[in-house]
Amino acid sequence: MNYKYFPHTEEDIEQMLRKIGIKSLDDLYSEVPECIRFRREYHLPEEKSEIEVRRFFDTLGAKNKQLICFAGAGVYDHYTPAVIPSIVGRSEFLTSYTPYQAEISQGTLHYIFEYQSMMAELTGMDVSNASMYDGSTATAEAVLMAGNMGKKANKVLVSGTLDPKVLNVVKTYAFFHGIEIEMIAATGGITDKNDLQERLGKGGVAGVVVQQPNYFGIIEDYSGFAELCHEQKALFIMNSIAADLALLKTPGEWGADIAVGDGQSLGIPMSWGGAYVGYMCCTEKLMRKMPGRIVGKTVDRNGQRAFVLTLQAREQHIRRQKATSNICSNESLMALWVTIYMSLMGKQGLKEAAQMSYDGAHYLCEQLNKTGHFVLAYDRPFFNECCMRYDGDVDKLQKHLIDRGIFGGIKVANDTIMFAVTEKRSREEIDRLIDLCHE
Repeated sequence: MNYKYFPHTEEDIEQMLRKIGIKSLDDLYSEVPECIRFRREYHLPEEKSEIEVRRFFDTLGAKNKQLICFAGAGVYDHYTPAVIPSIVGRSEFLTSYTPYQAEISQGTLHYIFEYQSMMAELTGMDVSNASMYDGSTATAEAVLMAGNMGKKANKVLVSGTLDPKVLNVVKTYAFFHGIEIEMIAATGGITDKNDLQERLGKGGVAGVVVQQPNYFGIIEDYSGFAELCHEQKALFIMNSIAADLALLKTPGEWGADIAVGDGQSLGIPMSWGGAYVGYMCCTEKLMRKMPGRIVGKTVDRNGQRAFVLTLQAREQHIRRQKATSNICSNESLMALWVTIYMSLMGKQGLKEAAQMSYDGAHYLCEQLNKTGHFVLAYDRPFFNECCMRYDGDVDKLQKHLIDRGIFGGIKVANDTIMFAVTEKRSREEIDRLIDLCHE
């Protein structure tokens, strides 16, 4: 055996080479130009003790600039209780890969069941899966569900107030499944209901996607949207930031058929963009069309409580052409993370964190208005994120803030910055941002 961790014997390698018609491993890479091959010795440092390794990485980490974050646009700087990493690492939860063998996966199946229960309650929907890669792919999968449900409809309408990052993923998924994406106009920062009604009236629509709060942080009024969709046999799909649903009207209350979004706001660190977790919940009518895992509770032959995978529609279990998307294999770890977070916070804790975020954002908006340099871009209700028009150079202002340790929002237009506030932002930090905007 050539390498300690490679399972193939010399005989295995020879057999594979003969099968593909070449004589050596070098021949396998013969088409790689010599000029780009690495022929030098690897630059590997001398061995180090544990404390030396720790010092090295501490020094390396110290080069990172830690900024006070007032940016959002789908990723938010929420607090993570210290106990979560410890519980996540417990052996009864942190088991390998997928929980197909129920008899040795009760810990994993149990927390997935609890995750589903909590997400269904948070969204006001009948059933949840566990889980999706992130909010973007969850939304795209919901679009595919709508396309599969629409018998003669292959068009999905998407609000112009949907996060552009989510929209790009939706378009990619839709393109390769033959689904046409058509945009609903955005007027004054919100979805144009009249435009929606007109497009639905033309027929051929399988689903409608909206966001709450929308990309600009605005809390939209979706009264009557579900009825308009259902009159035309289209599914109503709502994308929401999970933590915001602790205070907002739920997708279920709006009459949504599918609720999707990102769960990062439920205590998952920003982590330079991942790993996150996408949630998907739906009505009971649609649950057999939902991708991913669903865990159910039952009893074993001794009458004891047990958890099992149920309604399995993945390609490991049924014919490939009948299977739903095979997604979520590595995501239950993050589902465990948010399950522990929601358990620790409880209903009241989730509400208080959301209220603090809301209050902080409105205080920031009010104080920025008083500077005389900012004005609210859209005079509409917002949650913990708002778009502010600035009368100066946005790029120069943001650099000024970064140089002083503050990540000052997201530039969404030449004259507009979108600021986000979470429960982690103190009044002193907000006041510091406002003072710097005066300079």
